[in-house]
Parts: sequence; structure tokens; C-alpha cells
Amino acid sequence: MRIDVLGAVRALRDDGSPVDLGGPRHREVLARLVAAEGRMVATDTLVDDLWTDPPARAVGALRTFVAALRRALEPDRPPRDPPRVLVTEGPGYALRLPREDVDAHRFQDTLARARRDPDAVTELGAALADWRGPAYADVPGSAWAQRERTRLEELRLAGVELRARILLDSGQGADLVAELGAHVAEHPWREPAWGLLARALDRAGRRADALATLRRARAMLVEQLGLDPGADLRRLETDILTGAVSREGAPDGWTGPGVRLGPRTTVDLARTLALAGGDALVHSRRDRLAAIRAAERTGDLALTARVIGAYDVPAIWTRADDPEQSRAVVAAAERTLTALGPDGPADLIARLLATVAVESRSAELSAPELQRARQAARQAEASARDLADPALLAFALDGVFLQSFTRPGLAAVRDRIGVEILDLATRHELPNFAVLGRLVRLQSASSLGDLDAATAHAEAAERLAAGTEAPLVLVLTAWFRARVTAARSTEPGGPSAATAAAHYRAAEDALRTAGMPGLHRGLFPLALLGLRLLHDRPAPTDPHLDWGPYRPWAQPLVLLARDRCEQARAALAALPEPPGDHLQEALWCLTARAAVRLGERRIAAHAATVLHDARAEHAGAASGMLTLGPVARYLAEAQACAGGG
Repeated sequence: MRIDVLGAVRALRDDGSPVDLGGPRHREVLARLVAAEGRMVATDTLVDDLWTDPPARAVGALRTFVAALRRALEPDRPPRDPPRVLVTEGPGYALRLPREDVDAHRFQDTLARARRDPDAVTELGAALADWRGPAYADVPGSAWAQRERTRLEELRLAGVELRARILLDSGQGADLVAELGAHVAEHPWREPAWGLLARALDRAGRRADALATLRRARAMLVEQLGLDPGADLRRLETDILTGAVSREGAPDGWTGPGVRLGPRTTVDLARTLALAGGDALVHSRRDRLAAIRAAERTGDLALTARVIGAYDVPAIWTRADDPEQSRAVVAAAERTLTALGPDGPADLIARLLATVAVESRSAELSAPELQRARQAARQAEASARDLADPALLAFALDGVFLQSFTRPGLAAVRDRIGVEILDLATRHELPNFAVLGRLVRLQSASSLGDLDAATAHAEAAERLAAGTEAPLVLVLTAWFRARVTAARSTEPGGPSAATAAAHYRAAEDALRTAGMPGLHRGLFPLALLGLRLLHDRPAPTDPHLDWGPYRPWAQPLVLLARDRCEQARAALAALPEPPGDHLQEALWCLTARAAVRLGERRIAAHAATVLHDARAEHAGAASGMLTLGPVARYLAEAQACAGGG
């Protein structure tokens, strides 16, 4: 027996004769179990999926449908023998058929084989030919069916493009012109498809038509989306003009869960530029927002979601470089989530949620925005786990990491996140996320004072960066090495404080042009202040220092260094609570030190309470870039002050 859902739902006996499945509800029950791919579907879930407003006897009706389906699927089964195809399992039902006997499962497995082995291209062609129309075509109103239809259609389009690419790479494909022409006409936003059509035309000896196709692609992208063609299309046009069309390395298309998104658009270029830093990073942020706005103008929700979610550039810092741009991206993601609704494609929704979590940097958010960002991070992580998509899970975990600074003392929690990101990235060849995992672990080891482990992670991150063209990593590790020098400047025979200050200054020079103002502003003065506190010296009073967002917490100590005690007391009284970010422990320690110096017992007591869970950590070291020394030192002072000692 076999079951087909790539078109109307049907079952066929071994001789090819159809099985009478009964009415629409019977077929929908069978189809829903097919979509579960052998997993049990609980009775309550089946009821909710079958009825928007379940009737009072919905469970009884479901059991009736199941009994009828069992009779249809196993007509010769003796009455007392347990079912072998549609089985009862726990609180629900499951379909037990070999994957090759279900067309949707067979297609997915064949596509996966063809991605690994181009020799499976013939099987892929046969699997594509099995499609008789939209998946689950006679289950039109169900939300679960719409999700599955969308997912399988994306895989079908990927299969069409993969088959064409394999054939073209092998020197064939001249007969693909008509097929790819129809494919492009139906799906004009899929940039790789235009490249494949141009290659097929060139293979058929129609160079002029191939060039005209690429010009049409450019005009469509520019006029309707405001996007320039990706590097692959531009390179292909040059190759066709020179008669040197490459027979390998065709543009990538949408390759489904676990593999990066397509189509290649300006967003893909922006992702690459973001890793380069400097002006390229600034331009990448601008281009990304332009691409999102252009996608929204098309009214195509799936395209918009893909464009927003495609920018899965790992993020390590809790302050945005361009807060307004981040807010605009979050707003676009939220609009798209609302329009897609809860029944939209699960992978697109997960990417949008991960984008909300990553772009909602905690230092600039209101309390409701923080709550939403943390909720989005949890939802994205759960969905990515359900989808078993490692690349998506790594992206979602980046959001979880950025939303994990809820209070001081969570370095060990963040280290566990870093361990999982690194493991995912290593097992699934995600080099940029491998760098992220190393940097997260560097930060947590730095926070816990394990400088040997942090140094090992820094060195590993640098080796990875050499292969991923990510020069910003070297900027971050230069700061870490300055932080190490500062910590060791207090040891007997260690480097001098002046040497540590020089290291910080060299790291600052590199950061100034890195295109990361959210990280850069105020960091150098804060590092110098930390170095002075390590050596029990007053705060720096140079009026030219730009304290950036950290000025309120440094100001009381700067005023004390100028012997302006009453002004320092007023500045301390006006202090807000530090934001939940990489430097929250440092800012609480500055608050504690000022309170101790000024004898403000109430403020010292509050700072001590907040810092208690961070007593094993080092202040500021969660950044991996500076240190104020052990939190325990500031905690003890604050407790003594609060107790009147």
C-alpha cells in the first residue's frame, strides 16, 4: 500500500487500485497523521486541527473516522488483531508505513540525498514528477495543512532548482529552458532561478537571450524591490559575456531547514559585509533596512519574512550600534509576525522571533520591550528545536544569549549557551556561529576569572576568524588581551599599570574604526577607571574622555576625584539602576564604591543585595574586554558600609 498527499490525498493498493478512504474528514485525519511523519499525534491535537469549534462529541467522531480508516487500509485484518498501519499510541494515533510508501516522505528523502550526492539527480527528477498539484490539495481550510503546504512547496522549488543546477554543472541542461522559464515566471523573486535559466539558455547556444534574462532579473530586482543583483548573478553575466560560463558553483537557492536561506538578495551581501567591520558594517545595516522596506512594499509576506530573517549575522554585544535601525527591524518583524498569524510557516515565524530577540538589545529597551524580547527568544528557541534546524537553532540561541543578562551573576548560564552554540556550529559546519560560541565562552570564562580558559577560546576564535574573513574578532580579542594585562598588573612581578593602559589604548585605536559605536562609546574611559580601581587610585578626570552611556555611573567617582563631594552625592542619588547588559556588574560595583565613599548606607545595601549572586565573578569582565576586579571586593565593602562597619 502507498499513500499520496502531493496533490489530493489518496491511498493505493499494491496493484495500483484506489482505496476508498471515505469522506473529507477521514482523508484529513489520514493526511494529518502523514504530516506527523510517524510521530504520535494526540487526540486533543487532532480534534483542534479538524475543527475550529469542536462539537461536543468530537472525540467520538474522531474515533469513528479512525475505525473506518483502519477498515479501509487493512481490510483483511482479523477482528482481534491489532492494527499495523494506523495504530493507537499513548494518548493518540500514529501512522506506521515505510517512508518510501508515502510520496511526501519519499520526496524529502530523495531531495536530501541529492543535496549530498549529485548522482541522485535521476531519482530527484522522478520524485518531482510525483507531484500532482499542491500538497494536501483537498484539505484547503486547515491551518496545519497550510503550514505543510507552504513547507513542502518551498522544498519542491528547491528541488527544481537543485536538479537544474546538478544537470547544468554536469554539462547537460540545454533542454531545461522551457521548464526554468515557467519556474521563473511563476516565482520571479527567486534570484537563483534567474541564474539557472540564463545558464540553460547559454548552454542551448542562446547567449543573447541569456544576457537579456539577466537584464530582466536586474530590472525586476531594482524597480520592484530596490535591490541590486547578488554577486553570483553579476559574476554569471561577466562569464557569459566572455564566453567563460562556470560549470560549477552555481548560485545557491532555498535549501530548506538546516541550510541558509535564499533567495540571494542584498541581504546576503549585507550579511557578508557585516562580518568585515568598518564602513562595510555601516553599509550592511543601511542595505539591510532598505531591503526589508522594499520587501514590505511588495506585499509578499513570505518574501518579507525571508528577507528579515536572512540576516542571521551572529551578535555578541547588548548595545545596538544603531538603535533606531534595530527598532525599525524589530517593528518590521513584529508587523510580519502579526500578518502571518500563529499558523504561518513555522520556520519563517521562528526566524522572525529570533530576529526580534537579537535586535532587541537590552540596554535601550523599556520593561515591556524587554519582556517581549525575552519571550521571543524562548519561542524562537523552542520552535527551532521542534524543527530540528541547527542553523536556525544557533541563530535563536544567539537571541537567548543576548536576552540572558537579566541580573548580575549569570556567567555560568551564558557559558552553557555558548557550549551549545559551539557544539551546533562544529557539528553542522556553521563557522560564523562557531566564532560566536567561542566569544561567548571567552566572555563567561573572563567573568569567572578563568583567564587560561578564556585565552584558549580567544585563540580558537582567532583561528576561526582567519578562515571566515571576520577581522572584527581580532578587535575583540585585542581588548581581551588588554583586560588580561590589566588583571595581571596587580600581581607581583606583573606588567605595570602604564603598560596595561597602553594596551587598552591600542585596543581602543582599533575599535574606533570598526563600525561598532554601540560597543565603542565609553568603553575606553570605563577600562581606564577599572584599571585605576584595581590599583586603588582615583577615577580619571580628563574632561576630554567620552564616557558615553556609562557617564551616570562614573560621574560620582569622577566628582569625588575632584573633591566635589556634595555634587557626587547628588549624582549618586540620581543614579538609575544599570541596564541588564554585559557591564551591569561593573556599573553596580561603581555604584557600590561611590556609596561606600560617601557613606550612603541605603544605596550600599541595595547594591550589595543585587551583587550577591555575582560574588564569584569579576566586575566588567563579562564583556571580555575590561575588568574592575573581583565583585567580592566591592560586595564586602558595601556590606560593611550597610552594616555600619
